[in-house]
Amino acid sequence: MNLNQHHTMTYTLNSGIKGTINLSTKQIQDWIESYRVGSKYVTTVGKQYFGLNPELVADFKVHNEYSEQREHIAVIQQFTVASKASEQLADAYSQHKTLIQVECKCGASYIEESVYKRNKWGCKECSDIVFLDSKKGMVDTEKGKAWYMTNRYFVERR
Repeated sequence: MNLNQHHTMTYTLNSGIKGTINLSTKQIQDWIESYRVGSKYVTTVGKQYFGLNPELVADFKVHNEYSEQREHIAVIQQFTVASKASEQLADAYSQHKTLIQVECKCGASYIEESVYKRNKWGCKECSDIVFLDSKKGMVDTEKGKAWYMTNRYFVERR
């Protein structure tokens, strides 16, 4: 075992505050012994002194090449591959979006996109509910055909 090899130790104080410090294998062994017997731990890290009272430490974890911390680094590196897959999925969904023409009694009139056809919708201006007018069906808009939803008059709901 290389006693000069450095590891990252993450600790949580009883107050909930988390801390991280790089310690050598020898320093980690000394810390574990101090924690076990309950004595205050003081060491040097670089040119600074570091002290930790085991009575105030709720828990701690020493990270190495097999620890969870390394897995998080690998996951971040794989994120670009996952984001490309997410982008392709978003493109597939965008091909099947439905347009909705909203006309509300508050005076709002706009076109909204939805992944699927709905029977009711919330007005983005006043948050009132607008209902699908299935008798009117689809209307022409500048973005294409859209389902017509309103609360300006009574709409028969199904």
